[in-house]
Amino acid sequence: MNLLVSEGSQPLALLALEDGTCFCGRACGASGEAFGEVVFNTSMVGYQEIVTDPSYAGQIVTLTYPQVGNYGVSEAAMQSSGTALRGLVVRDLCHTPSNWQSVCAFPDFLRDHGVIAIEGVDTRALTLRIRSAGAMRAAISTIDLDPESLVARVTASPAINAHNFVADVSPRQERVTPASSYALRVREKTGRAALRVVAYDCGEKRGIEEGLAAIGCEVVAVPFDTPAARVLSLKPDGVFFSNGPGDPRQVTQTARAAEDLLGRLPVFGICLGNQIMALAAGADIEKLPFGHHGGNEPVMNLLTRRVEITAQNHNYGLVFDSMGPLEPELSEGETTHVRDLRHWVELGIAPVVRTPRLGRVRLTHVNLNDGTPEGIQFLDLPAFSVQYHPEACPGPHDARYLFDAFARLMDAWRERDNGGSVSPDYLSIDVREGRPHHAEA
Repeated sequence: MNLLVSEGSQPLALLALEDGTCFCGRACGASGEAFGEVVFNTSMVGYQEIVTDPSYAGQIVTLTYPQVGNYGVSEAAMQSSGTALRGLVVRDLCHTPSNWQSVCAFPDFLRDHGVIAIEGVDTRALTLRIRSAGAMRAAISTIDLDPESLVARVTASPAINAHNFVADVSPRQERVTPASSYALRVREKTGRAALRVVAYDCGEKRGIEEGLAAIGCEVVAVPFDTPAARVLSLKPDGVFFSNGPGDPRQVTQTARAAEDLLGRLPVFGICLGNQIMALAAGADIEKLPFGHHGGNEPVMNLLTRRVEITAQNHNYGLVFDSMGPLEPELSEGETTHVRDLRHWVELGIAPVVRTPRLGRVRLTHVNLNDGTPEGIQFLDLPAFSVQYHPEACPGPHDARYLFDAFARLMDAWRERDNGGSVSPDYLSIDVREGRPHHAEA
């Protein structure tokens, strides 16, 4: 039975969750239907970066900030050439933006890109529902406005882990992004040559390539299923595994490449890339109840004891205690794993485990909200990874030092031929480095 009543000139829309919860609202994007996994994002700004992030493939995104679209849409904010998310849920969408950079209103952008969207939803109630029941299948429809019918169709839809979404968003061809000319001049003044990085594009955001270019890297982005032999033929100084959507266990080709490349040259991974590298080390992956999506996740760097406010977008994460037993001599005598990794924050220890495949791995970063792992460093290989986004886009810039850490690692790896060595200290960069210092009042 149709329970909706027409409101104004906007078409009606219905959001239905697989647990039977329904929200009535108004269509504010393309007409039609969208089925996917509903999640929430806590960022206060950056809606355009969010909807153009390929990592949201297969998902319906709820923005918790009440008003969205105030500053319109600009070309500079695009993180990919289009949109990959299934749908968008907001409380109040601005149809008349005010910003000198804006080229169109956000609702027009959504319609032009075929994004099914609904506004007028109590996003606080929806977010609380996701937090209590977890991320679940859902649908937005401007066609089927019968709650019972739409819920039944949602429960019959496939789960997000049944499909390899990386294959949908990864490019088919290689592309090259040149290094920043300014970064090259800086490197030249310090006697360091330009770097070349091969980036596995599993749904990479433009901000990531810009971050790598800004440290003097020529970036060769390759499809997710590129064999390791092709990467090595490009003679890179390092390999980067990017962010991306869905369950990492579906991305077997990339995991196989990671196994082949780890130990042969420096490797850096973020988000999905972190999970791929963990799988290569023999770790288990788990699905978090409602994931981390937003620009305000606090993370403790166990090496510097500094807290970073980070941008994140993932539903899966590694299980640290599955990587192997603790190494007591490198973990200040500790021998027992704990599930809540804030334990190590309280003790001031960055514990080390021994993996069966890739040697010793150190826990470097911990989420302070839920105690999940946020970063690891391979001590017997030139490799490290984090679960969050150092490029932000949108979000804070606390973690941009990780690009510098990657450059340090690649430079040290190069210097081995001249008698140099790779110290694990390349990652111990204070988050405050590079920030302006203000005189005390």
